[in-house]
Amino acid sequence: MAIGWLTVLKLVPWGDVIENAPKVAQGAKKLWSTVGKKPVPGAADVITPVQSGQGALSGQDGAVAALQAQVAALQVATSELHQQMLESSALIQSLAEQNTQLVQRVELNRKRMLMIGVLTVVLAVVMAAKYI
Repeated sequence: MAIGWLTVLKLVPWGDVIENAPKVAQGAKKLWSTVGKKPVPGAADVITPVQSGQGALSGQDGAVAALQAQVAALQVATSELHQQMLESSALIQSLAEQNTQLVQRVELNRKRMLMIGVLTVVLAVVMAAKYI
């Protein structure tokens, strides 16, 4: 199972990931700032049905009341969707920040491994020269 993960990790273009990490973080911040500035539609925006008068318009008043109820339901649904969009944007921003930190750590580990490799080669050369 570990061999499968190693194969997957080798196929990842780490240079591109490292290069694009700041762009992803900036895009997430831009999304969050754009979405976060929009006001959340509240319950105060919901239209209340008009009370009907008397006379021949009672059939129309029923239709108007039904339409107003539909509009109110749609406004509530829109408000819920807006809240979900805000939560999703916050999650995307958090994930982008975590991705940036992860990429920075991977780059640091890559540099350390390169340094350890160079040090190992130097020590091997010194040991070989000492015993030859």
